[in-house]
Amino acid sequence: MMNPDGALVLFSGGQDSTACLAWALTNFTHVETIGFDYGQRHRVELDVRHDVRASLANLSPDWAARLKDDHMVGLASLGEVSNTSLTRDVEFAMGKEGLPNTFVPGRNLIFLTFAAAVAYRRGLKHIVTGVCETDFSGYPDCRDDTMKAMQLALNLGMERRFVIHTPLMWIDKAATWALAKELGGNALVDITRTQTHTCYLGDREHLQDWGFGCGTCPACELRRDGYVRWCAGA
Repeated sequence: MMNPDGALVLFSGGQDSTACLAWALTNFTHVETIGFDYGQRHRVELDVRHDVRASLANLSPDWAARLKDDHMVGLASLGEVSNTSLTRDVEFAMGKEGLPNTFVPGRNLIFLTFAAAVAYRRGLKHIVTGVCETDFSGYPDCRDDTMKAMQLALNLGMERRFVIHTPLMWIDKAATWALAKELGGNALVDITRTQTHTCYLGDREHLQDWGFGCGTCPACELRRDGYVRWCAGA
């Protein structure tokens, strides 16, 4: 039996997935999370997940009651077959195909397939992921068309009526900060800034105004620029 009010959130421990988790806790009565260890250079993101989950639960009795099990899936083979700057110690650069070498081919497709398999077993109908087209690195597996195609494929292939939710699809990083403020007030903004991890280099030594990070990798640049724009408009 599927729980019409149950959701599974793809939760990496970063800014975007934290906003998605807060969004799910606001909209569903039963929320579980799933993370993936694929040999990423910034594996420290997995180390902060537990504390971020606990901090969100502490923000609201309703959120605490709704937040349920966490699942971790090992996908070492994805890292082994990927020659990218997220899975190898190489410099960030643009590839010959016009995509940044931070693009891990098939990553979101694989994540969603495993998430759907877990959701199938857990009887969860809704799958929430933090992909977006508005303020991203050009990854084709973050596009709205890709998500719609994946939803159709998963529903056909598993004979279930999953719904893939992408609450960040049409907003930029500045709006993601605004969403955090809307959902959880200044407390959630502070959790996002001081506890989540988004830096591709895994830098947890330097706390910037917008959070921990090296300040120079593509993920840090996007997050910093969004924070500055949000602060200017707040």
